[in-house]
Amino acid sequence: MKSLHTVYYEVMIDPHRVPGEHSLFVAGNDSAAKNTVTGILEQFGWSAGSIIDLGDITAARATEMYSRLFFALYAQFGSFDFNINVVRA
Repeated sequence: MKSLHTVYYEVMIDPHRVPGEHSLFVAGNDSAAKNTVTGILEQFGWSAGSIIDLGDITAARATEMYSRLFFALYAQFGSFDFNINVVRA
């Protein structure tokens, strides 16, 4: 099970720190674990619609590659108070 590695820890536990809609990802092979993690995320304040289930644990590798962009954005903004939003039609 993998989640919470695409946002800074302060945004993880308080998504309202960043205004507007933004996304968070989960990936894993255990449905019960995903449900548990999703419940914890919702307790932190993430809406159900902002949590994107990417499938099995192999999808976690894709989100790990996001770190290069994450740190480039930090260098540009000078703060970790940001996140991305996946917009769907």
